[in-house]
Amino acid sequence: MGLVSIVLPAYYEEKVIGRVVASIHEVMQDSGIEYEVVVVDDGSTDQTCKEAHAAGARVIRHAYNMGNGAAVKTGIRHAHGDVVVLMDSDGQHDPNDILRLLADIPTHGMVVGARTRDSETAVYRDLANFIYNTFASYICGRKIDDLTSGFRAIRTPLARQFLYLLPNTFSYPTTITLATLRAGHCVSYVPIKAAKRVGRSKIRPLKDGPRFLVIMLKIATLFSPLKVFLPVSLVTIGLGIFWYLYTYFFVNPRLPSASVIMIISGVLFFLMGLISEQIAQLRYDRSEDGFSLSMDYEFLDVQSEGPTIDETTVGIKEGVNDVSTINQQDSGE
Repeated sequence: MGLVSIVLPAYYEEKVIGRVVASIHEVMQDSGIEYEVVVVDDGSTDQTCKEAHAAGARVIRHAYNMGNGAAVKTGIRHAHGDVVVLMDSDGQHDPNDILRLLADIPTHGMVVGARTRDSETAVYRDLANFIYNTFASYICGRKIDDLTSGFRAIRTPLARQFLYLLPNTFSYPTTITLATLRAGHCVSYVPIKAAKRVGRSKIRPLKDGPRFLVIMLKIATLFSPLKVFLPVSLVTIGLGIFWYLYTYFFVNPRLPSASVIMIISGVLFFLMGLISEQIAQLRYDRSEDGFSLSMDYEFLDVQSEGPTIDETTVGIKEGVNDVSTINQQDSGE
């Protein structure tokens, strides 16, 4: 296996980031796998950057807070390895599980750490994840064990192919999972136990919960629009027929205008779904033409030909030698 890049997005994690990086070094040095640890400081004003560097990580800094997804995209752009391992910097993920994810990479495009019921997660999060996993399984046509897990290993060229799709927020795992499956790459799930995070979560249920549902609908229409439009079409046509039968037998044996409108609307929804499905397919064809991937799923011989990535980095030579500050603005969702 070639070089492995372990990317950790961090935002005000000075209390735990040093311990997490040190644990990663301990695990990876014992494994004998060539690796690098990349910490992306997403505009923290505390000691997150210095703590990560002191523990032996290569640190990249955002000039200001841009979001978890933006930090992940920066880490993927700066990764030197053939495989990128994405994990949280708050102590939830066990570095020993990195080796379990990498064990499946030779035969898969992406391996996801799926949180089990033994994980120390809040009840409302478990309920939300169940809803997301069920909906995503319907969209993909296969069982999704953990849609929102931030612990995953993915081939670097594959991750870079979908960078333009990833939002700057916490919903990047949802997007990259559906994109990888939609593109026909193998995805594996490895059961993991997530610990309770150190510090307070950056996710706010009341504000972010409805936003995640909207994002799920947007992603569904982006990757498999017919599975959204078809049920709406059938329900609308069914209501039109039901209203016609009800009025015919109980009110007036005439075709009501409401039934006509609902039936026509249902047909239009179906046609919109067909057109959207063709547009989605064309978008994937163009993305693969512009970023050709050659993957050997047995020997991990990954080569990529694609557009170069422009980066503006300014080295800081005093205090933290390996730290880079990048001023960039990624497009949002």
